[in-house]
Amino acid sequence: MGTGRGILAGLTLAVIMGAGAFAVEGGGPVSIEQIKALRHDAAHRTRRIIYDNDGNEPVYYLEKADADELIDKRTRAVVGTQVDTIVYCTWSSGFGLFTHNTKVGELFTCTESEPGGETGFSQNQTKAFLEQGTDPLEIMVNFCRQNGIEVFWSMRMNDCHDGWGGWYSPLLFPRLKKDHPEWLMGTAEKRPVNGPWTAVDYGQPEIRELAFKFFEEVCTNYDVDGVQMDFFRHLAYFRAHAEGRPCGQAELDMMTDLIRRVRVMADEVGATRGRPILISVRVPDSLEMCRDMGFDLERWMQDGLIDMLTLSCYFRLNPWKTSVDLAHKYHVPVYPSLSESRLRDEDARKVRASLECYRARAMNVWHAGADGIYMFNFFNPTAPHWTELGDPDVLGPLDKVYTTGARGYGNLSFWYKGGEKYMNRDILNPEYPRTLAAGAPVSITLPVGENVMAHVPVSVTLQLRFKEAPSPETIAVAINGASLTAAAVTPPEPDNPWLDYPVDPLVVKQGDNVFTFGMKEGETAQPVLLDMLLRVRH
Repeated sequence: MGTGRGILAGLTLAVIMGAGAFAVEGGGPVSIEQIKALRHDAAHRTRRIIYDNDGNEPVYYLEKADADELIDKRTRAVVGTQVDTIVYCTWSSGFGLFTHNTKVGELFTCTESEPGGETGFSQNQTKAFLEQGTDPLEIMVNFCRQNGIEVFWSMRMNDCHDGWGGWYSPLLFPRLKKDHPEWLMGTAEKRPVNGPWTAVDYGQPEIRELAFKFFEEVCTNYDVDGVQMDFFRHLAYFRAHAEGRPCGQAELDMMTDLIRRVRVMADEVGATRGRPILISVRVPDSLEMCRDMGFDLERWMQDGLIDMLTLSCYFRLNPWKTSVDLAHKYHVPVYPSLSESRLRDEDARKVRASLECYRARAMNVWHAGADGIYMFNFFNPTAPHWTELGDPDVLGPLDKVYTTGARGYGNLSFWYKGGEKYMNRDILNPEYPRTLAAGAPVSITLPVGENVMAHVPVSVTLQLRFKEAPSPETIAVAINGASLTAAAVTPPEPDNPWLDYPVDPLVVKQGDNVFTFGMKEGETAQPVLLDMLLRVRH
C-alpha cells in the first residue's frame, strides 16, 4: 500500500492541521502519559466546521479508479474554507462491509445494478483501487495530510441499510449475518419492536470483538487523527432495547468496556507513532435515551474514554445547550450536527434546506456555546456554507430564517416506541401541527442565536402558515408578551395560507423567545397552525 499507511515510528513530527494547529517535535515513540497530554491538546484544537463524508464517491460517482477524481468530487474545493476536519466513512454497511482494505471485515466490491436500471453499484471502483495498491481511505488521508486538514475515520456502528427493503438491501447483507442469524435482532418474518431486524446484537461478545478489531485495524494501518463511533447508524444495539425494554447495567457495561478497549488501543498505537488518535462518538442528545439504549454517555466522558461529542439532529430531543453544558463539565468538546431536512411537506423542506435557514441553525449552535459545526449529509464542496457557518462573526450581518427545527421528530418512534417521552423542546412543522382555539393559547419557544440589533438596519418578520388561513383579526399573536398585528387585513390566497407579522427587533431576545398563538375571545374557529418562520433581514 501507499505511503499514507502504517505506524509512523521514528518520524520527526511537525503536524500542522489548520486553525488551532499543534505540533509534536521529536521523533519516535512516547509514553502513554505523554500521549494522554497530547490527546488533550489535540481534542481542544479549533474546529470551525467538521465535514462528514459518507464515502459514496468510489461506489456511485467515479468513472474510473482515480485518486484525483475521488478528491475532486466532494473534497478539493473545501481547502481554504472553514473546514478544519474531515470525517470519512468507508461505508461499514450491514456491519463490516468496507471500501478500505480490510482483512477483518468484508470488502464491498459489488458492481450489480439496480434491477431494471443502469446504475446501482455498477460504478463501484473499490476493487480497482485495491488492485492499484491503494483505497479511498488512504487517498483521503494523504490528501488531508497534504492540505493541513485533520482526518477521522468513521464507522457506522450498526448500519442497517441491508434491512430497509430497497433493491440494494440484499446486496448489503454481509456474509457474517448469513452465517450467524442468531446474532441478529430478529428475522424478516419476526421483526423487533424497536429498530430493524438486521441489526446485530452487541450483547454477543463476538460482535463486540469484531467492532474492536475494525477500529484496531484502521488505527494501526492508516495515519488517521481520530476515529468516530457513529451510533446513529443505526440506533439498535441490544436485544433488550429491540424487544421494547430499557437496557440495564449489564448492557451499559458491555458497551463501556468496548469503548474502553478502543481507548486503550488508540492510546497505545498513538504512543508508538508519537501522535494521539482521538475518539469521537455520535449519539442521541439525551442522557436518558442513551442509557435506555445501552450508552452510558456520562460515564464515557467522566472516565476520559472519549475526546469529542457529536450530536445528531436526525431527531433532536433537547436544546443544544443541554448537551454542551454536560460535556463541558467533563472538558469534552461538542459539535452539534446540521443535516438535511426530510420533512415530507415540500414547502417546509425547501425552506429548511435554504442557506438562510442553515445560517440560523448555525447561529443557534454557536450561541449554545458549542465548539464548532458538524455538517452531515451535505456534500456540495462549492457551497457558501463552508465559508460562512463556522464563524458567528461572519454570520452576524447575514439574512437568516429561524425555525423550531429542520427535521422534527424524524422517525423517533421507529427506533424507540414511545420515544417522544424524551422530547424536551418545542416543535412546529406540517408533521407536528398545533390547533388554535379560544381559551387555549399555544406557546412555542423559538431560540434565536443572534442579537438582531447588533447589525442594523434590520427587519424581522414572523410568518405563520395555516392549513386554511383564518382572518387575521381573529388571532392573537405575541412574542415575549408583545402583541403582533398581521401586515394584511384580509386572509391570504387559499394556495398560499401564510400570514405575515412585522416584529419590532427590540423585542427579539438573543436566546429563547416565547411565541403565543390563540383565537380571540368568542371566536369558534379552530385553525390548524402548520409552520412558523422568523425571518431576519439585514
